[in-house]
Amino acid sequence: IAAHGELVLPGHIYIAPDERQMRVVGGGKIALTRDEPENGLRPSVSYFFSSIAEVYGSAAVAGLLTGMGRDGAEELRLLREKGAVTFVQDKESSVVHGMPGEAIRLDAAALVLSPEKIAAVLTNLTKQGSEKGA
Repeated sequence: IAAHGELVLPGHIYIAPDERQMRVVGGGKIALTRDEPENGLRPSVSYFFSSIAEVYGSAAVAGLLTGMGRDGAEELRLLREKGAVTFVQDKESSVVHGMPGEAIRLDAAALVLSPEKIAAVLTNLTKQGSEKGA
């Protein structure tokens, strides 16, 4: 669970606490707020992805897994347009294909994969980053 002011570290996953919006700010730090819900949600993937696009752009890796609605789909497209690696979970393995399906419809995902293949891609990207000293 993310903490306000925490430094974003490579190879880590951060989860927004309940009832908080999470974003990254300059210097690679996490900011937690009580900003209004986005897409009716707090936390909202859209809110978070917007900040990722702003701070990291093409250096980001972002994806949407099974879920209802469309939260994050438009912002995933923004990330892809900025050159980030984008992915979604495939329909066959999704319990609910709303969010990934909307991202596919918007051409936001460069990759449409099963969770096992997503894990392999993330592992390979992590190895590549380590080799480059990232």
